[in-house]
Amino acid sequence: MLIVLQISYFLTNYNVFKKDKYEIISNFKLSLSQIFFMKISIRKAKKEDMAAVLKLIKELAVFEKEPDAVEISVADLQRDGFKEQPEFECFVAEVAEKIQGIALVYKRYSTWKGPVLHLEDLIVSQNMRGHNIGTLLLNEVVRYGNQLGVKRISWEVLDWNEPAIAFYEKKGANVMRDWDVVHLNEKGIKAYLSKL
Repeated sequence: MLIVLQISYFLTNYNVFKKDKYEIISNFKLSLSQIFFMKISIRKAKKEDMAAVLKLIKELAVFEKEPDAVEISVADLQRDGFKEQPEFECFVAEVAEKIQGIALVYKRYSTWKGPVLHLEDLIVSQNMRGHNIGTLLLNEVVRYGNQLGVKRISWEVLDWNEPAIAFYEKKGANVMRDWDVVHLNEKGIKAYLSKL
């Protein structure tokens, strides 16, 4: 089951998202060949980043126990994210010139609130978790949503992913446990239309 999360900009704890984009590595999860002071850069993704983005998407699918669910290709991401009216915006986290995390978002509209930003995926490479990258990416998403003037940022989390739920709640998000997510996949769409 997926849980819906929302965060509004009138939250009084918005300042929790305003942290510096540098961190001190405090443990030894990284290899000894890497230095202790690491610069983490957050920036908008470029077309040439999409291979690394897809790699992280597939890594997330494995973590979520659906390793064969990813159908998109690098070409799909390049086409959809970089046309005249892009389907999504993507932010990447770079460490030592390597992409170690992404946040992919797109616009939606709420009939109750107005413009909404949907966070489709917030992914940090498994070997880099625990180094503040997820926070830095979420910071950037919140800044971006604020710049767009959206009334809400929404996303989903699996109900068994307790570390993620705790992380989002700590940031001020409202975990809406009484909502269920409804999907009609491509096969379901065709089956639906065949009955009309």
